[in-house]
Amino acid sequence: MSETEREYAANYRKPPHTRLKKGQSGNPRGRPKKDLPALLVAALNEPVYVTTNGRRRRITKREAIVARMVNESARANLRATKMLIDMMKDIEKKTGTEPPPEQHRFAPADEEVIKGAVERIR
Repeated sequence: MSETEREYAANYRKPPHTRLKKGQSGNPRGRPKKDLPALLVAALNEPVYVTTNGRRRRITKREAIVARMVNESARANLRATKMLIDMMKDIEKKTGTEPPPEQHRFAPADEEVIKGAVERIR
């Protein structure tokens, strides 16, 4: 009798022959797919170390990006300022809140004085 014909216990160097049927995969669903949103969230939530005011802090990449954008817009970087304003508008639309109404710069009496000054200059 050959070794393939006889019944034997699956041990070291003796694999089980009936575990998977012929043509059946050991992993039928395959490797899980990684979608772009999940990859992006995972990357943005990774921690990084930054030094602010002489102290080393551990924050997420998402926080570092926002802090950098705010700092750049404060330095009068017009591109960063535009991006920041656009982000704020999108957030306000999603949350359903409106920006605070603009206050009038001048009282009605002040506007009359300004009109009179403009007329005198002309």
